[in-house]
Amino acid sequence: MYTNRMEESKPNGERIQNRPTFYPYTDIYENENALILVAEMPGVDEKSLDICLEKEILTIKGHIEESKLEEGYRCIHSEYSPTGDYERIFTVSDQIDSEKIEAAIKNGVLKMILPKAKKSKAKKINVKVE
Repeated sequence: MYTNRMEESKPNGERIQNRPTFYPYTDIYENENALILVAEMPGVDEKSLDICLEKEILTIKGHIEESKLEEGYRCIHSEYSPTGDYERIFTVSDQIDSEKIEAAIKNGVLKMILPKAKKSKAKKINVKVE
């Protein structure tokens, strides 16, 4: 069954803007060193993308400007309206090394690498006799 890949998200709070906010489909993969997050955000480039990690909350926002028609044309039918914003929020554990997170976007696909923090080894504490 076909599903629309750009479903409008349910607002979590009041929105002031008069434009849709989309919930980008996201895949998350894991290996022993990192988590890899891949999100579809058609029309978003590096200038219109904002990624913020505050405490343990990772917020990804993308903004799409309204596309302009060429001079002399008018729209008579439209099924694809990419104008709007993307927003996705994740809770990230403290096991991610926030200083080494990488993000890149290409052709509307965001790829983030969230490296796992090095586990501290158990340390034997010597007890002195006084």
